This record gives sequence, C-alpha cells and structure tokens, in this order.
Amino acid sequence: MIRYDYVIAGAGSAGCVLANRLSADPRITVLLIEAGGSDRHPMFHVPKGSGMLMENEKYVWRYATTPFGPNQRPEFWTRGKVLGGSSSINGMVYNRGNRADYDELERLGNKGWGWNDILPIFTAFEDNEFGPSPTRGVGGPLHISVGRGPDPLCGQMIAAGTAAGLREVQDINESDDPRIGYSTATIRRGRRVSAADAFLKPVRGRANLTVMTNTTVNRVLIEQDRAVGVEVRTTGGASADFRADREVILALGSMGSPKLLQLSGIGPRDILERAGVPVVLERENVGRRMREHRCFALRYRLNTDLGYNRKLATKGGQAMTAARYLATRKGTMATPTFEVLAFLKTTPQKERVDGQLLLGPFTIPAYQVGEPVAIERDPGVSCLGFALRPTSEGSVTITSADPDAALRLEPNYLTSDHDRNTTANLIRRARELFAQSPIAELIDHETFPGPRAQTDDELVDAALDGGYTGYHAVGSCAMGPSDDDVADSRLKVRGMDGLRVVDCSSMPTMVAGNLNGPVMAMAARASEFILEDL
Repeated sequence: MIRYDYVIAGAGSAGCVLANRLSADPRITVLLIEAGGSDRHPMFHVPKGSGMLMENEKYVWRYATTPFGPNQRPEFWTRGKVLGGSSSINGMVYNRGNRADYDELERLGNKGWGWNDILPIFTAFEDNEFGPSPTRGVGGPLHISVGRGPDPLCGQMIAAGTAAGLREVQDINESDDPRIGYSTATIRRGRRVSAADAFLKPVRGRANLTVMTNTTVNRVLIEQDRAVGVEVRTTGGASADFRADREVILALGSMGSPKLLQLSGIGPRDILERAGVPVVLERENVGRRMREHRCFALRYRLNTDLGYNRKLATKGGQAMTAARYLATRKGTMATPTFEVLAFLKTTPQKERVDGQLLLGPFTIPAYQVGEPVAIERDPGVSCLGFALRPTSEGSVTITSADPDAALRLEPNYLTSDHDRNTTANLIRRARELFAQSPIAELIDHETFPGPRAQTDDELVDAALDGGYTGYHAVGSCAMGPSDDDVADSRLKVRGMDGLRVVDCSSMPTMVAGNLNGPVMAMAARASEFILEDL
C-alpha cells in the first residue's frame, strides 16, 4: 500500500487549494484524487464555453432529484468532474458573501470562522483588477475582473437598478449594502480562471504532490475508529488502496462527500441498513440539513433587436461571436454567464440584503429535463434571483452499497414560510427594477412567468416549475458545536479520527451568494487548521 501524509478526495475548488497549501511544506506528502480527467478541452477556458459541456457526462456529474413543484418535475444538479471541479464549468461569479454571514458562523459556535479571520484569506489569494483596498487583494493567484466588452443592455439594466433605489458600485464585493454593478468574475484577459488554474497547476511539479485523475474513491478505509486511507477505482476498473498516515480529507462537495461517508458506513443507521452498508459510525445528519438556492426566472421580450439572442441563437451568429472572441478575447464569450449582479432587501424593514439578482441580455426557454440548453431567437433579457439565506432543508442519501448507484436527492425547495415569502417578494422587487427607465422603454412584455402570476403561491409555483437550482448546495455534512453536527469547527468528523470534510457541505448556513470564492477561502482556512494540528 502506497503511503502519503494526506489523501485528498476531490480536485475541485476546495481540493486544489488544499493540495497547494499542504504541499508547500516539502516534508509533507500529498495525494490528490480526481474522478474526472484533465481540463484540456478548450471550452473549459472560454468563459461562456462551459455551457457546451454541461450535458456531457465525461466532464460532469449529473445528479437527478426527486420530483418537486406543482407539476412534480425532477431536475439535474450538475457538478464538475474534471480538474478544478465545478470551478471549471460554473458561471464564474466571484461573490464572497457578507461580513455578517461569517460572523453568524462564529455566533453559531464555529470558532475561527468570523469575518476578521476570513477576510485576510480572501485578500491573500485575490488578484483584483480594481487594485488593492482594505477589502481587496492583489498579486494572488486568483484573478478577479469584470467582463470585457459587455453588451450596452447591461448598462441600461444597471441604470434601471439605480432608479429602483440600488447604489451602483464598481466592485460588487466592496459593500454589503443594497447595490448593483457588473459581476466580478474569475476571468483573466478573457479566459476562465478555475481553481486548478489558480492553485493546482502552478504547483504540480512539486515532488511531494501526486495528482491522480480518472480515479474514483469508493470508500474510506477505517481501522479502530480512525480513517487510515481510501479504496479507489480507475476508469479501467482496476482497484487500489492508498494509506493516509495523517488524514483523509473529503472535498467532494455537498453530494459527493456525504455519499462517500455513507458508503464507508458513516451516516444515519436507517439509510445505511436499507442500502446494505455495515454501520461503522452512526451519524444521523450525514446527508441531511442540506440547503440550496432556488432560482426563479423572469424573462422579458424586447421591442427592438438588442442583446445576445441574435448572436447566439444561430450557427452563423455563433461563428461570428466565436471569431471575435478568438481575435480579441472580448465580447459575449469573454463574460460571465450573467454580467450584472444586484443585492437588495425584499422589504424595507429587513436588516440586511436578503435577495440576489443575476441579470443578462439574453433569454433561455424553459428548461426541459434531457434537452440541451438553447438561446431564444427573439430578443430578450433575463433575470434569475434567489433568497440569499434559505431555511428549507433537503437531503442526499445513498440507495445501495454500489458506488455507481444513483443517489436519492430531495431538494425540498421553498418549503419554509421564510423562503416562500422572500422569494415572492424578491420577484416583485425584480419586476420593479424592469419597470424603471431606461430598460422599461425597451421591453414589450414579460414572457415568464407572465403578468397573471401575482400572489405569493403563484410566484412560488413559477419559481419551482420554471426556475433553476442555484448550484450552491450546503450543509449536508455541516460543522457545529453540537454532538449532532457532523463535523466540529475545525471540520473534523466527530467520532472518527483522521477524517475531515472540507467543502461546501461543511457550511451549516449560506454565506450569501455564489459559493466558489467562499469554498476556496474555506479550504485555505482549513489548511491553516490542519497545519496547526501537526
């Protein structure tokens, strides 16, 4: 059995940071294991190119949910299966979350996760094109920018947002107040910057770091209440065991990490027994307490031929857009999926912003399971939005001892009164924005959900039936101070030595917004804990 000090399962946003930080000491040996392959495909590096890969199971995990909503439809939660993980296929929005979100983690009993602990981590790894400030970093490996050559409609939507009472900001992360501006994104000179680009590739030459791709971790090896290694399987079917002399670290995300714990006999007794897995450590909340953003969709038809639809709906338009990108690294393909970001209060009495909007000069028809995503031909603008801090809880559980068996993924979207009220009011606020000049003069009508949807129930049903997952699931292996919490505040799995979970599944609550940046910061913070424990 080959031995390493640390074995990391998963080379996504967290795993790449962990491999970078832990292998910085040449005396420490690190094995990083990724089920997917390399990110050589050129579309991984084109900011809007990853949409072409989202249906390809060579590059993504596609987890089917149980049916939900008024029409009881399932959907797929997609995650990256490639070096860089979901940071190689995501919308690239770089949003750190609010100061109060991190201070809330500490208030809940998670010492060391307050804003004053996390902000220096962000500023240390950032390379922000806007330059240094008390809340921004430069010179780090992760480049942060806004899109190059945005469509003029983006500026008009921002102007409408200011007319609706939001403050326009240059850097959306410079404030926690109600605000609107161009999306900050992990893009450098028109190319995506994934976690692999920023943290893994610069250190792959280290002699003490081994990276294995196309290799799936089947289970954690456990001896006398201690994780001692992992059992893996290659795409060719060969199996092997690797020893972890210090720790096994799971960085597989909110579906993958609870799945691996359960396959290894760590989880709710009833779930394990039903799946035929011997119970090693009963942990009731492994795979439970999961929270996810439910994005509603607003779509408007324009009365003039503006925006991206005309550029992206036809092969000729796509060819011209691609040619411009290749020649200049600018234009439609060089921008994040949604180029405008807004944070707002859904009602005036809220103490802090509780809703997020993502706005773009294009429209996508209602998504149907099994069909590729397409762009509409007629001109339009879109808005996605979600309640920042959902309280509804879903779950993810194994259905068999077979690692290839499908998971049971229950979203339980918008089941709490808080989530339903916040979502309905956020849709109303978004409609107010699009009723403002100068964007209002360009709109012909609302195509979805349409003016007939007005009551809370009608708006919530529209979000459930015609919306999207936020791809931001957290909490399925949440840390906390209670014996019921899966991990402690240093992300160690309770009741099992030598085992940590370092990814978004460890977050007990949402750090409001998109999670790529917060997960990288979480991994950097965890690496400090790990090295301190040496």
